[in-house]
Amino acid sequence: MTESREEAIKRLQQSASDLEARTTAEKSAELTGQKVAGQAYKIIAELLGGVFVGLAFGFVADWVLGTRPWGLIGGVLLGFALSIYMARRTANRLMAQAKAQGTTAPSEPYVEAGEDEER
Repeated sequence: MTESREEAIKRLQQSASDLEARTTAEKSAELTGQKVAGQAYKIIAELLGGVFVGLAFGFVADWVLGTRPWGLIGGVLLGFALSIYMARRTANRLMAQAKAQGTTAPSEPYVEAGEDEER
């Protein structure tokens, strides 16, 4: 059975649009993975940065005020609290963005290996 030229063109266009849809989905999944990794690195940087900034302020306070080691201890504690606050704020913002986009992952319980077998 011979198909007409119009049918062949329709079939070819359908194949091309299917291929484009598949490659677009693959690229968006790859970009999503890169975005998630970047966001994770940002949170880690906020956690470490807050502690190091507090450490530096505590060291300067000890040097200027001569309160060694209390300025250092207080600076580290304040830096840690600040870094937790910043990381929490970033995580909340990212969760709100994901919820608005409808891309939140379904929650699944953590199951260790061997626990899923019937006893």
